[in-house]
Amino acid sequence: MKEYSNGEITIVWRPETCIHSAICVKTLPKVYNPNARPWIAIENASSEELTAQIKLCPSGALSYFINGEKKEETNSMETKVEVLENGPLIVTGKITVIDKDGKEETKENKTAFCRCGASENKPYCDGAHLKIDFKG
Repeated sequence: MKEYSNGEITIVWRPETCIHSAICVKTLPKVYNPNARPWIAIENASSEELTAQIKLCPSGALSYFINGEKKEETNSMETKVEVLENGPLIVTGKITVIDKDGKEETKENKTAFCRCGASENKPYCDGAHLKIDFKG
């Protein structure tokens, strides 16, 4: 997990959750540059622009909190499942995932599940649908 702050908000990036949809790069290329180090230049956009973009992240790999306040939590009891065209299932809400061996893992906010069958991190999406040109 990495954090990037502009003094007003802090962006939290969880690389293991990222499905490399590139929505962040396409939405705010002046902030997100995968070829740069650090790859997030938070100072290149307003806090409003950053929070609007983060809300578009399909995997929940990007999140944020307002500095000096408690980190955002998912308090809603509602769970939503969205099918992304040619991509994963996005489950929004708090869920428990039980693997084939019975191990439980709690996920909050957004979780991307593989639909194409090519993920190396099943049941989660790792972006393999892009490599195999999955349609569905």
